[in-house]
Amino acid sequence: MSAIHEQAMNYVYQQVLQRLVGHFSRTERTSLQLLIQRIVVAAGGMERIGEYRVLVAHGAGAGSSYALTLLRAAQLTLAGRAPRTFQLRVATLRHAGMTQTALDTLHRGYSALFVHDDPRVELLMVENQEVLPFNHLRPASATARDTSRRNMLMVGHLTSGDLRQTLCNDAYLALGDFYQRVSTWDGGVHAMVSGDSPRKQREYLAWLKKAALAAGAAVPARQPMVLSGLFARMDEWSSAYYSDVYGEHYVAVDASDKDTDRPLAYIGIADLMEAVEYPSGPLLRQFLAYQPEEFGFHFSHPAYANPLLMAHLRGLQAECLRELSYEEGALGFVQQATLFMRRKQIPEQLIAQAGSQDGRALSADYAQALFGLDENQLNCLMFSPFIRHGERLESFLRQCHPGMLVALPELHKALQGKPVAEMLMQWAIDISGLPIDLLQHLYRKRPAIAAACVAAGPQQEAPALATCQLAGR
Repeated sequence: MSAIHEQAMNYVYQQVLQRLVGHFSRTERTSLQLLIQRIVVAAGGMERIGEYRVLVAHGAGAGSSYALTLLRAAQLTLAGRAPRTFQLRVATLRHAGMTQTALDTLHRGYSALFVHDDPRVELLMVENQEVLPFNHLRPASATARDTSRRNMLMVGHLTSGDLRQTLCNDAYLALGDFYQRVSTWDGGVHAMVSGDSPRKQREYLAWLKKAALAAGAAVPARQPMVLSGLFARMDEWSSAYYSDVYGEHYVAVDASDKDTDRPLAYIGIADLMEAVEYPSGPLLRQFLAYQPEEFGFHFSHPAYANPLLMAHLRGLQAECLRELSYEEGALGFVQQATLFMRRKQIPEQLIAQAGSQDGRALSADYAQALFGLDENQLNCLMFSPFIRHGERLESFLRQCHPGMLVALPELHKALQGKPVAEMLMQWAIDISGLPIDLLQHLYRKRPAIAAACVAAGPQQEAPALATCQLAGR
């Protein structure tokens, strides 16, 4: 970069900072200065700040968008005070429920913060356990989508259609691998910044711990003393969980490229974020042009992780399991979730529509587009007819597919691995969305993990990320 070009870019960056800080309230300006102090102290002083690399995970939600905005303001402020500033790595876990709207929101925010061409900023995305440069136009990986779809179906069947686990487990269990990869990739980082409160972190880790215990994994009494060790343990819990879910069909992922020994500092900013009403403030709405996504996932609130999709599933559950109407089931969930949906600024029109046939069609299209699941397969998931030697298979057929009752004995044979007509096996595959070998595996399984992953509360004993020693300063 020539001196003239560098001077021009520095001028542009300072203009971005002025516009950005112009949207800050007095409290936010104070929070910015506190964040700068924390980063400088963690780096070991201003003389080391130019070599310091900071990671933030960005999930397209309001919280992570705000955290990124604070970090960018801190980075540009330090650049105006000293010859160099810290390096910023922004990483996104692309899960199956991430829509193009969410990716566009990320891209729009990056453009507003002017980070796309800043050599001091890395924009990364992890998909199917691969670290890639961020590209909001990259099509979703077919392999990743198939894996997520299969995981969702298997967890749904084994938990008898528990909505929280069905929708959250796959993304939750991927976080250990995600953090290991993005914190060690290409030389790694020195610190991770997070706006998650210690309470939320404890809830999440307690969820993972209960999943691991239900899968028969060994859970050491002592917590890891460094973040890298915690991430490795989270990844081990995920492997143990899916090994239990899939049994002999589980294929372990090679973890040789994940350096779990690298020390990593933790910089918490939950207190800085709690001091302001950022979801409705001008920083997100005006500067970032942030728009909440109607079908966005809220993984920190598993009871309402995706309210519109969960209302749809509850409607299907009422229809196929409880002999109620779809509307009764969907509206029952909507009534519970209305305040939450309003806080997340889901449009009132969609909230009102959620329990109707129009809402059903919208949710069905979303489930098909993102997860590749139709209503027949979702009904099958809600009913979970194959587990425990197909004890609910007859009632499933009677309620949802009465024309197939005559084939009940042959279906049991197919699930036992005995030869039957190809057409019958194909029907089971189509109606469930799972291959015959996994259906036969489910047939032999008991719903042992059905109650394993209830939403954990702060009373659960699990270490928060913030309690790990801050290493690697």
